[in-house]
Amino acid sequence: MKKILFIFSTFFVSQEAFANQPVDWQLGFQKAASESMRDIVAFHDKLLLPIIIAISVFVLFLMLYACVRFRASANPNPSKRTHNVTVEVLWTLIPCLILIVMAVPSFKILYKQDAIPKADLTIKAIGYQWYWGYEYPDENIIFDSYMIEEKDLKSDQPRLLAVDNEVVVPVNKVVKVLITANDVLHAWALPSFGVKRDAVPGRINETWFKAEKIGTYYGQCSELCGIKHAFMPITVKVVSDEEYKEWLSEARVKFAKEEIESDKLKIASK
Repeated sequence: MKKILFIFSTFFVSQEAFANQPVDWQLGFQKAASESMRDIVAFHDKLLLPIIIAISVFVLFLMLYACVRFRASANPNPSKRTHNVTVEVLWTLIPCLILIVMAVPSFKILYKQDAIPKADLTIKAIGYQWYWGYEYPDENIIFDSYMIEEKDLKSDQPRLLAVDNEVVVPVNKVVKVLITANDVLHAWALPSFGVKRDAVPGRINETWFKAEKIGTYYGQCSELCGIKHAFMPITVKVVSDEEYKEWLSEARVKFAKEEIESDKLKIASK
């Protein structure tokens, strides 16, 4: 008994510790870290899930009832009835009403996500085959973000999710994200923030989030984009205002040097 309790307690503790990334045997959503994701989880858990369960149970009951009530041995002379007007009206109207009940709050969430509030910070995410490029237009910071190979991972870095250059944002600030692509379709997705937008070449899509908890959050490209689609993760590090200012100071120097070195390589290759 103690062993079983230990296994269950270990499972739930590990879920809590890694709530910002997928975990083994995960059944539900990642832990919400923004208002948008809380809305999505509440919509799913409090409305969609009960409706789905009720429909599944009802359909199962009808199937079992039909199998038992209308089996061949119980009906040597089967009914020749072809239709029932009342039943046909009901099974048309009731699903329509259920869809309306689900659609109204769903549209509210979608429109709320599209109504971008005044941004405290703007970031541009550009999808490439197969990595992400980021720009902070107001800070003149530009860098690329590549997945860290498994052989180079540190002990605290998750496989297929950790990157060399993370997106850093301050906590409790509205972050506007401009999303596009340089080659084919990609998608910028962060489950903990309830964010997912297609990255389309020649077009800029917009989304936003307001991270409420300090921590590191992981996502992945969510649009099939080629042979290495599974190897272009997204990592966003949420920090305090003070830490963000320190990172900005370092980033202006670090990525300026990397840009100069990149330009030198391009000139040398010519």
